[in-house]
Amino acid sequence: MAIHPRLLEMLACPLCKADVVPTADGSGLLCRSCGRQYPIVEDVPVMLVEDASPVSEDRS
Repeated sequence: MAIHPRLLEMLACPLCKADVVPTADGSGLLCRSCGRQYPIVEDVPVMLVEDASPVSEDRS
């Protein structure tokens, strides 16, 4: 299931406050500003910095 567009509008990276976008495979939300990916678990975005994974710029 995809993140509802209205929810996506409200979400921001908790670390740098930039917008997040869904990953290509839908498994997480990507902050292009600081390069972190936040997981989506059972259709719920987990917006905790300690649960985020660093992502290299070539993955988006």
